[in-house]
Amino acid sequence: MSNERLRNALSNGSWTHAELAKRVDVDPKSVERWVNQGRVPRRATALRAAEALGEDVHTLWPSLRHSRQNRAGSPELVTLYDARADVPVSTYVSMFSAAKQEISVVVYAAVFLHEAYPRLNDLLRERAADGVTVRIAVGDPDSENIAARGREERFGHGIETRCRLAAMHYQPLVGVPGIEVRAHSTTLYNSIYRADDQMLVNAHAWGVNAYAAPVWHLKRAGTAGIFDTYATSFAAIWKSAVPVREED
Repeated sequence: MSNERLRNALSNGSWTHAELAKRVDVDPKSVERWVNQGRVPRRATALRAAEALGEDVHTLWPSLRHSRQNRAGSPELVTLYDARADVPVSTYVSMFSAAKQEISVVVYAAVFLHEAYPRLNDLLRERAADGVTVRIAVGDPDSENIAARGREERFGHGIETRCRLAAMHYQPLVGVPGIEVRAHSTTLYNSIYRADDQMLVNAHAWGVNAYAAPVWHLKRAGTAGIFDTYATSFAAIWKSAVPVREED
């Protein structure tokens, strides 16, 4: 059975099978099988292909929509997602909207949030106006650690550019009461999105773009658990980060 969604995406973008194969580092025959036989690539490959085509991976391959409910292990683990791309944007929005005390985010760029939810800044302003402490830490694009991450992920200078774009997105929030934006230069092992006692942790893997790496949804169940481990990590990064200044 052919994959008409993928066929249309290739046609709309004027992509040949060979061009997409080169972009995602597979044999052109693999792309032909995806299109003509309905074969499903490995998740990481599918994510690279979807990004190249500017499509949602689940639109091209619906069978990849998959999350795993916690069946064992930590009581703080709510859901395990195979990749960040599997996490609905509504999950982030719902978490932030429900926050009563704090919203804490540390990433390198994560511009997907603003791209998928253009009202993000408005939402953060609204939460801050209601007394929620909002802390956002984005990557310093001039940091060697970020340059190294780009090389490791074969992303070149793209990640530095995305860090600058993230800073641009958050710049209108600088100086807003209750909101602080900082830039950090740390080696980021995990991106953290916290809203009170809920947290999404994007676990980075060497050589893998963040959108293809796993995410676990945590809910704090007590002290000294997984949740607090990442909360402590955020606090350390935040302490080392430098406040972003208001533009003149």
